[in-house]
Order: sequence, then structure tokens, then C-alpha cells
Amino acid sequence: MSGTVTASTATAANAATANRRLTGDFNTFLTLLTTQLQNQSPTDPLDTNQMTNQLVQFASVEQQIAMNQNLERLISMQQASQVTAAAPLIGQRAEVESDRLALQNGQAELRLPAAGTARTAQVRVLDGTGRTVRSETVTLGTGATSWTWNGKDSLGRTLADGAYRVQVTGRGANGEEAPITFTVAGTITGAERVNNEMTLSMGGMNVGFDSLRRLLPGN
Repeated sequence: MSGTVTASTATAANAATANRRLTGDFNTFLTLLTTQLQNQSPTDPLDTNQMTNQLVQFASVEQQIAMNQNLERLISMQQASQVTAAAPLIGQRAEVESDRLALQNGQAELRLPAAGTARTAQVRVLDGTGRTVRSETVTLGTGATSWTWNGKDSLGRTLADGAYRVQVTGRGANGEEAPITFTVAGTITGAERVNNEMTLSMGGMNVGFDSLRRLLPGN
């Protein structure tokens, strides 16, 4: 399956802006120092100690500019490395923690835990307007349970692939509300770094890289 791996230039742009500002301050400092030397009184020249301190400041600013440039290059290399490292995930099926469901090629999958305090799970799928398009009660078993959605709404109409909100409510033996956890399964189709955050795409759904819980066997 084809996918995309991209990196954001926002961090590099911010670093470049900061570097230009520092370079501007450096040039201003150099201009002031040169002007001061050119216009000093022959009878009262600049004190040697003051001159030394200003030259030290001059060298310090120059070193800071060089350090910022090196840091900028290191950050760019690190970001490129992280995006490249995510490339093998493209096309892999995985479980992620999300409150959205990835409908891909007319299929979406929810992973539910074994029965405990919650004996059943009420699953509701909502569209972008918040309207419930599918609702179903799933009986939990002794092991983890998978709930698969075929992309059809409650009237049997096929919906477009994309990201749909999902709400899962656990119910106890007497119908009382009970806590429940769940994950969403899907195929990773892309990896991108935006605003210094690594994200994974599952079709029309994007999740943070830290939402990844596990890769599924059989990929």
C-alpha cells in the first residue's frame, strides 16, 4: 500500500528567524564598536579594560551564532531521521488510542477488552456533524473482542471512507454504566512531522505517534 512520509519545515524556519535576529544584533554591535573606535577622543582613548570586555562580547556573540547554526543543522538531521525511521510502518496494521474510527476501504475496526465490570459495550459512530450514523451493542467475552464496521449507516447506506468519531460506553450486568477502554485498528498510510510533533495517518485519520499501542500480527 502506498503511503506518504513528510517532514514540516516550521522548526527550521523558526530557527532561521532566530538566527537572523541574532546575526542582526551581532552586526549592530559591530557597527557600534567600530563607530566608537573611529570617534574616540585622541586625548581620552577607550580604556583598555573596556576594549577587552567589548572584544570578549564580540567573540561571544560570534560563537553563539555559530552554535545556533550547528544546532539548527542537528535538529534538521534529527527530524529527518525520525521521519525516515517511521517509513517501515507504512502499510502496517496497528492499534492506536483514539476517539475516532478510521474507515478504510469500507472497513473499520474497534478493539474491546475482555468482560470485567463492563459486560457489554454500546458503540456509537458519529459523522462530522455529530449525528449518530451507527449504533450497536457488543457483548464482551472472556478475551479481547473486535468489532468491525462495514461503513454502512443505520439505514444501510454506504458512507465514504474517512475519520468518524466513536463513543464507547460500558454497561455492567444490571445495565449500569461501567468504565471501559478501547483501541482503534487500522492500516498506517503515512507519517508526517508537523509543529515538532510526529503524526501517523490511517486514511483520513491522523493520530500522534505516541498514540501507537502495538503493531498487529500478520502484516
